[in-house]
Amino acid sequence: MFPMNQDGITWLLSPPDQSLALVLADNEFDVWIVSSRGTKYSRDHAYLKPEDEAYWDWTWDELAAYDLPATFQYVHGQTGQKLHYVGHSLGTLIAMAAFSKGELVSMLRSAGLLSPVAYVGEITSPLGRNAAKNFIAETLKWLGLHEFNPKGDAVTKFLKKMCAQPGVDCTNLLNSFTDCRTKTQSLSGLGKNCCLKPSIVDVFLDHEPQPSSTKNMIHIAQMIRDGTIRMYDYNDAGQNKKRYGQPTPPAYNIENIPKNVPLFLSHGGADSLSDVNDVNHLLRTLKHHDQDKIVVQFVKGYAHADFVMGTNARQVVYEPLMAFFKRH
Repeated sequence: MFPMNQDGITWLLSPPDQSLALVLADNEFDVWIVSSRGTKYSRDHAYLKPEDEAYWDWTWDELAAYDLPATFQYVHGQTGQKLHYVGHSLGTLIAMAAFSKGELVSMLRSAGLLSPVAYVGEITSPLGRNAAKNFIAETLKWLGLHEFNPKGDAVTKFLKKMCAQPGVDCTNLLNSFTDCRTKTQSLSGLGKNCCLKPSIVDVFLDHEPQPSSTKNMIHIAQMIRDGTIRMYDYNDAGQNKKRYGQPTPPAYNIENIPKNVPLFLSHGGADSLSDVNDVNHLLRTLKHHDQDKIVVQFVKGYAHADFVMGTNARQVVYEPLMAFFKRH
């Protein structure tokens, strides 16, 4: 739908000589794989259950403020070494948000940002644009669906009912939810991927996309509509002030990422989630970054999923990424 919530198995879906995690391990990197909260392998909680509303009371704000720092601290504590970080899609957003606040950089050697997502106001995915425009996530939350499971019956039934209303055109939206197994190259509005084998799509759909919080979907929809990178907007000045100390949510200032942090950004010309115009906006924001500390790779034919499952991703993206890591 939007930058998707995925578990760590995404890095292992391709054959061993093509999966980034295994390619890194074969090149003597110590690899730690993380699953986002709410996904299949990351659903435990100290005292809440997935059935509880409070369990899903989070957005990517919390992933950047709590989950990613906890991950860095754990791996750094276990290894005593600074980390090379690799994120894809939502994983790039939470990293840039954290880095922009000066957090984690003391434990960071470099960061690889694949299909970087920061600004999403120019997103070209019909699914993402339609969902944001029609306030789909907000409606789901209002109906009491706090877990957003894109493969779940509740979401699909709601969409079918909504799309049956007169004057509502949900062609792209509904097809992406109900017919995704027939789309060997589309993968639910991610863009036309150039380099996926049809068989990998079935493997992907056996595991992904994973559940997220409906509140997180609302947050990303706000970003699409507003074209900004801000914290979650409660759409109530009192609530915002209680949470943030001001009537509007604070912005993430991406330009505040320390200019000497080595960054490798790789984006594609066919990516409808990490759109070229949005990535160019991000790059303008980073224009004062130390030029010897930033590498920007543009892969004309690549769409969103090619970066993690493309048959030639090792040669096109992973080999240059590893060379970058070794230089830093």
